[in-house]
Formats: sequence, C-alpha cells, structure tokens
Amino acid sequence: MAPLPNAELVQNSLQLYRYLLRCCKHLPEENIRQHYRHAVRQSFKVHADEDNPERIQQIIKRAIEDADWVMNK
Repeated sequence: MAPLPNAELVQNSLQLYRYLLRCCKHLPEENIRQHYRHAVRQSFKVHADEDNPERIQQIIKRAIEDADWVMNK
C-alpha cells in the first residue's frame, strides 16, 4: 500500500497528527487501526512539550518514514 499523498507538505505537529490519523484509516483491520491510532495519540502527548524546531522537524521526518513503512508492511 502506498503512503498517502502530500506527506511532503507536513510542516508542523498538527499537520503530522492529521496525516498519521488519515494513514490509520487505510489499514486493513480494525484492531490494527485502533492500535496505531492509540500509538499516534500517545506519541503526540509525549512530544507535546517539544519546543526545539530542529527536533520537531526530526520527529516529523521520522514519523512519516515510520508511517510509510507501516503502510507498506
């Protein structure tokens, strides 16, 4: 399964959050969707206090790469 289009347009944490939740909608089974939705929410909460712009961009890049991997799994 190919990643969703416009991943390159994700520039901030809210856009990333929305992108990842949209990716979850394309997963094949409900229990898998629930697992990854929960993981996205937890990760968002863990990194909510991050204020270093470079670190935020690293997190965004890694999250998109991970989402692509999950979608292609």
